[in-house]
Amino acid sequence: MNVVFISPHFPEYYHNFCSRLKDRGVNVLGVGDCPYDMISDDTKNSLTEYYYVGSLENYDEVYRACAYFSSHYGKIDWIESENEYWLELEATLRRDFNVTTGPQIQDMRWMKFKSAMKEVYKSAGLKVADYIKLDTLDEALEFTKKNGYPVIVKPDNGVGATHTYKLKDDEELKDFYNHKQDYIDYILEDFVPGDVVTFEGVTDKDKNILFSTSHYMDTSIMDTVNDASDIYFHSEPVEGKPIYEIGEKVVKAFDTRSRFFHFEFIKLSEDKPGLGRKGDLVPLEVNMRAPGAFIPDMMNYAYDVDTYTIWADMMIYNTCFYEIERKYYVGYVGRRLGIDYELSDAEVADKYREYIKIEADIPQVLAQAEGNHIFVFRAKTKAKLNEITKVIIAHKKKKAAPKKAVKKTVKAVAKKVEEVKEPVKEAVKKPVKKTVKAVAKKVEEVKEPVKTVVEETVKIVEKKKEPVKKTVKAVTKKVEETKEPVKAVVETKKAEVKAAVEDTVKVVEEKKEELKEVVKKSPRARKAVKKPRHKSKKR
Repeated sequence: MNVVFISPHFPEYYHNFCSRLKDRGVNVLGVGDCPYDMISDDTKNSLTEYYYVGSLENYDEVYRACAYFSSHYGKIDWIESENEYWLELEATLRRDFNVTTGPQIQDMRWMKFKSAMKEVYKSAGLKVADYIKLDTLDEALEFTKKNGYPVIVKPDNGVGATHTYKLKDDEELKDFYNHKQDYIDYILEDFVPGDVVTFEGVTDKDKNILFSTSHYMDTSIMDTVNDASDIYFHSEPVEGKPIYEIGEKVVKAFDTRSRFFHFEFIKLSEDKPGLGRKGDLVPLEVNMRAPGAFIPDMMNYAYDVDTYTIWADMMIYNTCFYEIERKYYVGYVGRRLGIDYELSDAEVADKYREYIKIEADIPQVLAQAEGNHIFVFRAKTKAKLNEITKVIIAHKKKKAAPKKAVKKTVKAVAKKVEEVKEPVKEAVKKPVKKTVKAVAKKVEEVKEPVKTVVEETVKIVEKKKEPVKKTVKAVTKKVEETKEPVKAVVETKKAEVKAAVEDTVKVVEEKKEELKEVVKKSPRARKAVKKPRHKSKKR
């Protein structure tokens, strides 16, 4: 048997698919865009031959690689990658090399486009969230009038939760529409409240399920991608559960012959008119390839089997030789760079050494959805699994939560203002009060001499009427002489008051700038900045 495997070196653990085939005598022919000297020894040892191409996006190069294999090893029996990104490349090569195992290019629409998947679900009698293709803003606004908010917007043909957002009102919808990527075709769908539950496994050529399991997403992939937060999920049994019944319906509805499959459902957290009651499962999307994020290994640890071998035996013998029996609960935690955790990676590894099965750094291209550093661990009980998860994701406690920190900062600013306010009041109050007193004192000092002069003048007038005019002039002159000093004193004090007030205002402005700098430099205040739009809640 000749099997061409596209990109056997990435993700790094995909050499397991190849090695299980090679161990069974299959010619495993790898085509990749990484030079041979740079691929791992595990990958090299898992292949019969490796053909390097400059780019897997260049179809002519990949075609020549397959033509070379065909001329040296004979007819190609299978072309696989187990990678969502290369499904169309696989299908095109199958057509050109007459490979009948696996989906053909005409099958890609229902495998890749979420809108097409919904039509298949409906044909199988399954209910799906209402949706429209996001063509015009008016149609989108009309859709929200009918269904209400929130709504989910996502690429019709997309991988994972990239470019997927939860919108809560007309303003966010308009903003998204005006700034969306023009090269992406989006769909707008009604929000379905609940958590994502998966169903994955391997089928034979007649769509019989050889092996299957389920995983419960404790965090929303959409949230973790958009917020760069921790991601964690765990395995769940499927035997005798509703997930198996509905999963089997989906297997039969789609062309799942001889495939590794990965389906996603939403488990309703509340009743949803037109969809179901709390706890019901609503189909979300299908993936005709192995699940990512080390889930194949998690399946191994839960059942003490080897899913890579099950997949290889399906291709060669169309059967599974394992007795399937669940033995453990398995958990996954993906940590993020930049988060201060209660325990370091090394401390976690030391504390739970007997439970941890995989610890690895994740390539940046996958880290957005999987985390930067991951732990896969297993336990006999779900309680123990939950304990380990809680410890791994625990963040160091902060002195105050962001809101409290901001509140504390505001109080500090208010206190600082109060401290400045009193000196300012005093700075203004004292000079004015002092000036008023000085003026009053001056008036009192002048008042008596004026009074004496007037009284003496009256006496003189009574005694001498003739010199009255002269005396009046003398009195007027005296008053004028007295008026100017008083006016000068008042003007002088007025200038002093004005200067004091201007100096005080300058002090207040300087204090204000200092306070602004204090607030800007506060790390807690910076962390309280409003988060960007289009973020989602748990889905």
